[in-house]
Amino acid sequence: MIPKVKINLPDKLYYPIGEVARAFNVNSSLIRYWEQEFPILKPKKNKKGNRYFTPEDIKNLKIIYHLVKEKGYTLDGARVALATNHKISETISMIDRLEFVKAELVKLKDSLLENIE
Repeated sequence: MIPKVKINLPDKLYYPIGEVARAFNVNSSLIRYWEQEFPILKPKKNKKGNRYFTPEDIKNLKIIYHLVKEKGYTLDGARVALATNHKISETISMIDRLEFVKAELVKLKDSLLENIE
């Protein structure tokens, strides 16, 4: 259950839908569709109706992306998984932290190899 999606978003309070779509490498329309299909996605909207996603929304999008795009769940299956398995977000969060640690260790290893040569 290793998420393959790598999102690089700066630390902000709100992210516009275009920025989120680029980070996940999907169309904005897919993000809007998932918003309708998954009640855990609740982006803020301004008076013009533009969507702004919070870091919590990004975390939930990451889970949905993992279930639907990487694990191959149907939308109904992903909804059921989100409703019944409350540890999914904890698992994905832990995997993200472990991948960060792994990347840092690889950098350290490469640095040590450069010093040996």
